[in-house]
Amino acid sequence: MKKIIITLLATLSITAINAQNVTQKENESDQFNKWSVEVAGGFNKPLNRFGTSTFGFITPYTVDFGVRYMFNNKFGLKADLGFNHFQEKKGTPNFSSQFYRLNIQAIFNLGRIMNFETWTNSIGLLAHTGIGLGIVENEVDNVGIGIVGLTAQVKISDRFVLTGDLSGMVTTKQLRTFDGVITNNGYGGILNGTVGLTYYIGKNAKHADWYVSNPVSKLEKRVSELEAMNVDTDKDGVVDYLDLEPNSVEGAMVDVQGRNIDKNKNGIPDEVEKYLDAKYKSESGTGSIDDTVKSLINGGYVSVFFDTNKSTSNIESSDATSFILTYLRNNPSANIDIIGHADEVGSEVSNNTLATARANAVRETLIKANIAESRLNVISEGEDNSFNEGAHNLARKVTFKVK
Repeated sequence: MKKIIITLLATLSITAINAQNVTQKENESDQFNKWSVEVAGGFNKPLNRFGTSTFGFITPYTVDFGVRYMFNNKFGLKADLGFNHFQEKKGTPNFSSQFYRLNIQAIFNLGRIMNFETWTNSIGLLAHTGIGLGIVENEVDNVGIGIVGLTAQVKISDRFVLTGDLSGMVTTKQLRTFDGVITNNGYGGILNGTVGLTYYIGKNAKHADWYVSNPVSKLEKRVSELEAMNVDTDKDGVVDYLDLEPNSVEGAMVDVQGRNIDKNKNGIPDEVEKYLDAKYKSESGTGSIDDTVKSLINGGYVSVFFDTNKSTSNIESSDATSFILTYLRNNPSANIDIIGHADEVGSEVSNNTLATARANAVRETLIKANIAESRLNVISEGEDNSFNEGAHNLARKVTFKVK
């Protein structure tokens, strides 16, 4: 436990920035919807660039349509189309003018930035600002646009939000006034007030506008991940994600990558070799570790296992094949019988064929590892009926005999 805590603290100090800025953000982005569609309508008030007799009159009407994408629960981007209609007020010369506009705007979710969630879960506030292009359709006048505004939000449901927006726009390079009276290059100004509806798109329950991250749950998840990373299944002192041999014998001496130490390079870990020496050498000291290994191979302690009706070995059996390969490389004068077996399910003919196929499959693997074909002899023993029905998996195997 002490080792886990120390490792945890060290890992946290090294990965804190990356974990918070990358991993957590990626995980969070899957928890909320990002897209929304917005429609609104209301009134506008020209602030200047209007004829003298009509300056400052609140006129109907304004329409806005937008599509918004939130990168996270605080910042986003919106594209919107807008339309303003201007007309005379009572007692002034008649005119009718339209203003069409297209804007790209940055969105700032002030509700999350200012932590509205501490006092409400149904009221939000967005700030938006951006630029665009417009056309004043009186005597066609192309203008540039700068826009800034605030949008109040009232959540109706997880999909719908009622909005109220107040925006100010500045037009540049405007050659005519909005009513077409004065021809002069300058700036125009419009104040828009609208009420609208937002619809959230996506499969998640919440949209980014209302998503509140939970730092406690993030920390708990991160701690769980770190604890999982610090599991040492084979108890060799090297955690699994760094362990190249995660199935070492408990207590065995390993290097920093969890590999068994084999100082004499005979393919047998020193700890295993020490055990075999003590267990199987005669009291007189005769015999060798190679003799012991040979007797273990011939005794069936090293086997390659197969699934039902398969001649491709289980992935778990790769260690057994590797063991035989190492033995043959370290004993170049040794030859070996590769003996195929099958369970008793099926016909005797098919089981003999399957047992041969299994032995040949192991033989081909050893040949591809540069063991000479002349050293490898295939034998089929067919069915092995010494196992009950519940243990047939132990009969589907290949064993070896060193000669």
